[in-house]
Amino acid sequence: MTAARLLIVGPQGSGKGTQGVRIAEALGIPAVSTGDVFRANVKEGTELGQQVKAIIDAGDLVPDELTGAIVRDRLEQADAAGGFLLDGYPRNVSQVRDLDAFLRDRDEELTAVIELVVPRDESIARLSKRAAEQGRSDDNEESIAKRLSIYERETAPILDVFRERGIVDQVDGVGSLDEITERITAALVARGITA
Repeated sequence: MTAARLLIVGPQGSGKGTQGVRIAEALGIPAVSTGDVFRANVKEGTELGQQVKAIIDAGDLVPDELTGAIVRDRLEQADAAGGFLLDGYPRNVSQVRDLDAFLRDRDEELTAVIELVVPRDESIARLSKRAAEQGRSDDNEESIAKRLSIYERETAPILDVFRERGIVDQVDGVGSLDEITERITAALVARGITA
């Protein structure tokens, strides 16, 4: 069986958080979402949380150094020794280099990158709905558009790096939750990654 060291990538509103948790649970590995870590700190009112809240409320992204340190700390925990699913990191080429160096030191590498493909108008519709349902201050129309532009400019290029390594699986992110999960599972099984 191939070790499940995974990355799930897609624009905001693609469902990567939901799908990441489903896939991680099925494989028995932790889902490591930088967004969840940041939101937990904001909710708890920690010093990090206060810094992060100001950044997120402005529609900006948390700096690479801060994000990288948090992810490395999380991946060093015992439950991640047998694999993990990353969501939200790396989000740019500089962070890919940092993650590569961290994994290389552990004699590991990513085994698959799941790219959820969702049209921009679908992402915006989903995020607008989530904002209404959850009262998320970071999901207003202006910050949504800004984050999608940042994704297209900074994050989409990391997929080229991973495509060169032959580890990207494009998955249609439109459909029911179960349909999308089945598509992801099938792509992972084809790589020898099973529960």
